[in-house]
Amino acid sequence: MARVLILLSVILFSVYMTEQAYFLEKDYIDSINAQATTWKAGVNFPPSTPKEAILRLLGSRGVQIPNKANYKMYKSRDSNYDNLFGRIPKKFDARKKWRKCKTIGAVRDQGNCGSCWALATSSAFADRLCVATDADFNEFLSPEELTFCCHTCGYGCNGGYPIKAWERFKSHGLVTGGDYKSGEGCEPYRVPPCRHHAEGNNSCSDKPMEKNHRCTRMCYGDQDLDFDDDHRYTRDSYYLTYGSIQKDVMNYGPIEASFDVYDDFPSYKSGVYIRSDNASYLGGHAVKLIGWGEESGVPYWLMVNSWNTDWGDKGLFKIQRGTNECGVDNSTTAGVPVTN
Repeated sequence: MARVLILLSVILFSVYMTEQAYFLEKDYIDSINAQATTWKAGVNFPPSTPKEAILRLLGSRGVQIPNKANYKMYKSRDSNYDNLFGRIPKKFDARKKWRKCKTIGAVRDQGNCGSCWALATSSAFADRLCVATDADFNEFLSPEELTFCCHTCGYGCNGGYPIKAWERFKSHGLVTGGDYKSGEGCEPYRVPPCRHHAEGNNSCSDKPMEKNHRCTRMCYGDQDLDFDDDHRYTRDSYYLTYGSIQKDVMNYGPIEASFDVYDDFPSYKSGVYIRSDNASYLGGHAVKLIGWGEESGVPYWLMVNSWNTDWGDKGLFKIQRGTNECGVDNSTTAGVPVTN
C-alpha cells in the first residue's frame, strides 16, 4: 500500500510539474484581447510551456497591505522632496532624466531562478548610485551575492523579500557584478539565461529550476577588485507611500516595485496593464519602477522586467497607476546610497 501511495505521489507531482499553462494558449490570449481596453496581449511564451516554468519566474514576497505593524516603515517625507515645490510632471522617464546612467534602461535576465526580488533591488540600487555620483559609478551591482548570500532575505531562487534586500544593503552592502559570463564587476550573475520564449533545447521549460548557489565571498569576475572594499551601502531602507513614490524617484532614481501576477500578465505586449476580470492569481513578482505617464487617459507606472527583451514591450511594461492595481502602489521599496 505504501508503495502505491508513493507511486501515486510521484505521478501527481510529475503531472503538476508538466501541467501546460492553459493561459498561454491562443484562445485564452484572444479572450484577453476581446475584453481588455487599455492593453494588448500576445505570444511571449510557447503555448506548450509548463505552468511551473512560468511560476519559476516569480519570487517576490513583498506585496504589502499597510497596517499598524509595518506602516512605520513607509517613508512619506524627505527634506529633499521640498525642492520639487509640488512640481510633479505628468510624464517622467528616468532613462531620459539621467541619460549617462546606462544601467537604468538595461533589461536583465533572471534565468530559471525566482530571483526577481534580487535583480529588481540590486538594479535600482545601482541606478541610484549612478544618479548620486553623477555617473562616476556606472555599472551593475551583483544580484548573485544578494540572491545566494543574504539568507535573511528569503530563499534564493525560491523567492525573497525586497525590503530585506535594502536592509542588507544598509548593514552589509553589495559588490559589483554584471551579467552572466560578462566578467564585469566582482561577482557577475552566475545563473545562465535560458530561452524563456522558445521550445526545445536550451529553453527554460526543459530545464529544472536553478539550485541555490553556494555563497561566494571573493571576486571571481574582475579579480583586481578587493571583495571587502568593493561593497557599496545605503544609509536606510523603506517602503514608499503612494504620495511619495514620484518624489523619491525624481530625487534619487528608480525603485523596486512588487505586485501580484495573474495569468493574463505573462502575455502582456503593449499598453497599460489592468488585470482581466477572470484572471487567476499566480504569485508575487518584483520589477524596477523607472517612471510614469498617461496613455489614452489612463495613468501608468513604467516598469523594467527581468524576463529578457523578448518579453513584453522589449522587456518593459506599463501598469495602471493610482488604483493600487495588483497591489503595486503599496509595495515599492528603496534606500538612499552612501557616496562617501
